[in-house]
Amino acid sequence: MTTQVTTIDTNNYSVMAKAMGIASEGGGEKSKSSNLARLRINHSPIMGETEVKGKKVNMEVVSGGTYKLEIPDGPTYFAPSVNIRPYLQRFMYKRFVMGSGNAPNRYVKTVMADTLNIDLKDNDGGFNCGKPTGFVKDYASLPDKTKALLKSIKRVRVLIGTLSASNVLNADGNDAMEIANLPFIWEIDNRDAFKIVGEPFANLAKLQRLPIHHMITATTDEKKLPNGNSFFIPVVSLDVSKS
Repeated sequence: MTTQVTTIDTNNYSVMAKAMGIASEGGGEKSKSSNLARLRINHSPIMGETEVKGKKVNMEVVSGGTYKLEIPDGPTYFAPSVNIRPYLQRFMYKRFVMGSGNAPNRYVKTVMADTLNIDLKDNDGGFNCGKPTGFVKDYASLPDKTKALLKSIKRVRVLIGTLSASNVLNADGNDAMEIANLPFIWEIDNRDAFKIVGEPFANLAKLQRLPIHHMITATTDEKKLPNGNSFFIPVVSLDVSKS
C-alpha cells in the first residue's frame, strides 16, 4: 500500500472530475454541432438600405445565386464562385418535419456513410428517415401516405474539404476579404445539384485519381419557375491538369 500523499486542487473542476471518475462522461460545455463553416447557395438577393440624394432607399446589396458561407458563431460571407479542394464525400438521408404547437420545425437525419445502398440509422431511432428498405417495384400501388413520405426524404451528398474564394462580400454588400483554404461542409440535397456535383467524382474515379489532389470550381446557373421566381443550381468544373 502506498503512503504517498497527493495534493488536489479542489477548485479545479477537471482535476476533481478525474479524481471522481467522471472525466470520461463528457461535460455540458462541449458542443455537439459542427465547427466547420457551412456552404450553401443563396437563392434570394439580400436587400439593404443606402442613401441616395439624402433619402434612404432599399436596394440589392448581395445578388441571388451567390455562395453563402456561414461561419459558426461568426459572420456570413458571400462569393460568386468558390474553388473547392474536396477531402471526402459522404451520403445520408434527410427529411424535414413541420412543427406543431410547441414542437419546433426539425430535420430527421441519418448518419453519414460512403454509400446509400445500406440501412442508415437516423436521429429518430429508426432507419433511412422512414424510407422503406429495398427497391420499390410498384410505386403507383403505394398508399398516398407512403408516397408523401418518400417524396419528403432527400438524398444528400455531403462534401467536406477546404475552399478558397475572392470577391467576397459581407451581409451588408461590402468587400470583406479573400478566403483561402477554409475548412467547410456542404450538404447538397437538391435532386439536380446532387447529380451535378457528383459528376467530378465520377470522372475522378474513371481516371483513378483522388479528389484531394484536384480542385473543383463552382459557380451557379439560374433556373426559372413557372410563377416567375428563380432558383439556382451549381455549375462545377474539374481541373485535372494540376495535381
